[in-house]
Amino acid sequence: MATSFAAAGNAPAMSVIDIEPCLDLIEKNGPVARKERKVPTGSVEALRESGVFRAFIPKRLGGIGATPQEWLRTLIKVAERDMSTAWITGVISVHAFQISLLDSQVQDEVYGTDLDERVSSSYNPVGARTKPVEGGVMLHGRWGWSSGSDHCQWALLGTIVEGRPLLQTMLVPRSAYVIEDTWHVMGLQGTGSNDIVIEEPIFVPDDHIHSQMDGYERLRDQPDAVYGLPWAQIFAATVAAPAIGAARHALRLFIAKAGGSSTDPTKLKGDPDILRRVAEASSLIDRAEANLIANFDSMMGLLESGQEIPLIDRARYRYETGAIVVQMMQAVDILFEVGGGRSVFLGSEIQNIWHDIHIARAHVANNPVPLARNYGNMLLGADNADFFL
Repeated sequence: MATSFAAAGNAPAMSVIDIEPCLDLIEKNGPVARKERKVPTGSVEALRESGVFRAFIPKRLGGIGATPQEWLRTLIKVAERDMSTAWITGVISVHAFQISLLDSQVQDEVYGTDLDERVSSSYNPVGARTKPVEGGVMLHGRWGWSSGSDHCQWALLGTIVEGRPLLQTMLVPRSAYVIEDTWHVMGLQGTGSNDIVIEEPIFVPDDHIHSQMDGYERLRDQPDAVYGLPWAQIFAATVAAPAIGAARHALRLFIAKAGGSSTDPTKLKGDPDILRRVAEASSLIDRAEANLIANFDSMMGLLESGQEIPLIDRARYRYETGAIVVQMMQAVDILFEVGGGRSVFLGSEIQNIWHDIHIARAHVANNPVPLARNYGNMLLGADNADFFL
């Protein structure tokens, strides 16, 4: 049974992430990130100085105690300048949350001497090879899609281990693996989501292993209410929120160019269909952000008052988060369809955003179909069939 939290001492914090000074640099470096297929070190250093990477590091170790809502708004703001940068900002910073669910000695190992240690991940277990041994697991193999891995000193790697719950995540240091440059893609190029490879088996002790069921059951030993959030809820939001900012960026670009078109002398802003499209896209974007934040308001409100988050609500939140990228695809498609002749050329800013958001949809967490089925089944009285809630 999950531990309850008292409301006292857990009031929402004031803004503790200072992202504004980073934004112009992030926008300037966006094209560089796309070309070099990784976010420039200068942008990562600016993000470090903002405090965002310390959002979920335990406060006892020097974490800043950001709320999930502030953190999500930060990712959206960053994505308004560059979606790839927002993507790695989210996936790197959210791993401190998962590490906070591990033994306190492991937290100390990662953050105790250097709060600026960063962690990437690849949860796909298909390339993992494991052998249970006394006190842990022998591990080797290949893992794809490790976003931001070039900027990290650790990796969390998904595995399946005989005799253990379905999915295990193993924390390994940078010295244990190599990064192979495989990220040649049509969108989100700057995420640098390359492969992690462990050639020879290494020993991973049990205290460096996180079971997905622990995240589902919300096990933790932290005093702060935020760690009562189911792990999957916050991770899913990590890969959904950047699409909101990217869609808002596309809308801003479209509005800026709405005074005319390179292929049509008619002023776009005088076309009734253009007006409808702008309004519809704007509404889709604003509703997605409002809904995401409201869901975390609800979850944190329950935790801060010592209550559980009902499973049916967790299913709804998970479905609504998983649908965000599809909604943002719709918003950008509405604009891109009438974006003008120049939008079809490689390098078009709005086309780049179109590619980024469609690539984000390929992430398994951004597929709303099974999430809708599970939530619908539960509404009709069936049992939950998704442990990733």
